[in-house]
Amino acid sequence: MLSNLLPASLLSLSYLVLVSAAPFKFTDNPLGNSFPNPSQQQILDIQTQAHGSLPNGPSPATINPNTLTSLRLIAFNELFEVAFFSSLLNNITTNATGYEFQSSSSRDSAVAAVTAILAQEELHALNANGALSHFNTPPIQPCQYTFPTTTYEDAIALASTFTDLVLGTLQDVSTLMGSNGDASLIGGITSVIGQEGEQNGFFRSSAGKIPSALPFLTTSTREFAFSALNQNFVVPGSCDPSNLATIDLPIFPPLSVLTQNITAKEQMLNFSLEFETGAGTQGKIWKEQMGMEYNNLTVVYVNQQNLPVVQKIQNLDLTAGGLTFEAMFPFEEGTFGNGMTIAVLAMSGGNLTTVEGVASATVFGPGLIEIN
Repeated sequence: MLSNLLPASLLSLSYLVLVSAAPFKFTDNPLGNSFPNPSQQQILDIQTQAHGSLPNGPSPATINPNTLTSLRLIAFNELFEVAFFSSLLNNITTNATGYEFQSSSSRDSAVAAVTAILAQEELHALNANGALSHFNTPPIQPCQYTFPTTTYEDAIALASTFTDLVLGTLQDVSTLMGSNGDASLIGGITSVIGQEGEQNGFFRSSAGKIPSALPFLTTSTREFAFSALNQNFVVPGSCDPSNLATIDLPIFPPLSVLTQNITAKEQMLNFSLEFETGAGTQGKIWKEQMGMEYNNLTVVYVNQQNLPVVQKIQNLDLTAGGLTFEAMFPFEEGTFGNGMTIAVLAMSGGNLTTVEGVASATVFGPGLIEIN
């Protein structure tokens, strides 16, 4: 299911739109510069387009294995982002249906912005994989990707949503680096946080929103980001299995938020999940091994830097293939804000007082809710 990540404006897209489009493959050389293995001259060209360079400072002599997991996740995400923005730039420059502009100045501004963003994401990916190579561990290889958007407006909305998730996840990465003794790497990570925030200001402004959504951005975890990328954009089976396995993080089965046009008010939301689709057979295994004891499940919302909010599931409808249910969305001005809220279905017996505890207790998710 796609609706666990897509903004409400995209939920009406049929699943056929996603699967019928030819997947994005780096082996087709869509960037024209041998990425993800560019030559030194091609790297210089990328840096010119990015308006800046790769870091040239020394790397630490040692690194914690858990930090390597973070670097692998970052590389995995950046490869996806390069694919996404390359596809978006191609659609704009070729005037693909749905990507036309009313004025040449608006089109030129979009081309300039996306060209820079694409090159900056290329450098992010090269930096993360370069760090992995420095520590004698294999770099992350690209997969094949699909993007469920048919207009420029939808693409910008989707970019804003996954950037929100990245911004929250890099908070988690920075904290883990500090606790794992790799504080020297945090400065580079926080520089990317700021850069991604600048990108999101462009996405939000392009959609007619104020550039900054929240005073304190919603936090996330590596597990939620890795799951969302695999659930929504990676063509199943297209990643090298042994390479993907080096990213020591779970891929949760997807949780779909069915309610559309969610507004800033307390309301009941509809969710669904499927036992045997999405991220593999985890849902089926969990159903069989634990008997789907629904009284032990709860919906948890993560918003801003606040404590997670736990809500009981209601009005369950169990079918042979999945489950639909409802849960209250307890929006309250001052405690829930604009921007992103992460929803998951978790075991109620877990530690649900921190986002890390919520991730450990998650069974299905994440579902992403955007309010603006």
